[in-house]
Amino acid sequence: MAMSGPSGGMGGRRGRGDRRAPMAEINVTPLVDVMLVLLIIFMITAPLLASAVPIDLPESRAKPVETEDQEPVQLSINGDDTLYIGEEVVPEAELPARLDAIARANEGLDKPRQIMLRADKGLDYGRVMRVMGELNRAGLTRISLVTTGSEGATDAAPATVTDGSETQP
Repeated sequence: MAMSGPSGGMGGRRGRGDRRAPMAEINVTPLVDVMLVLLIIFMITAPLLASAVPIDLPESRAKPVETEDQEPVQLSINGDDTLYIGEEVVPEAELPARLDAIARANEGLDKPRQIMLRADKGLDYGRVMRVMGELNRAGLTRISLVTTGSEGATDAAPATVTDGSETQP
């Protein structure tokens, strides 16, 4: 009962004409196609997921600040004067209470938690200062301002975090 020939059957031909032996290799072309499409999708969507609140950040030539192990609190002021903590909308009246809660949560830590302030460049300077005053009143004094780099600044330019302690001429 030995098998003969590439067809795998006994007696040579079977069915209609010559049949080829079953292919023992995996065709990876469809897998590569799918992976390339997924790669393109992730390359397009990854920069959009960096910050969920769309803000037109101002440009700056300041040096970036090193990030820490502890996740900073993202405080954003949108162009239409909407306040966000993280991705959650915070009414103006609730801001002092929410900032006090963040400050109370940080009381036992060695370093106070860093606040990343993202403000639209079209906002009034006084509006940003009122929010910074509320942060200071709550005891949250480690405030970093998020900007975009000035060299070749486009909408896709990476965000730069500055703590405001170093100024450029």
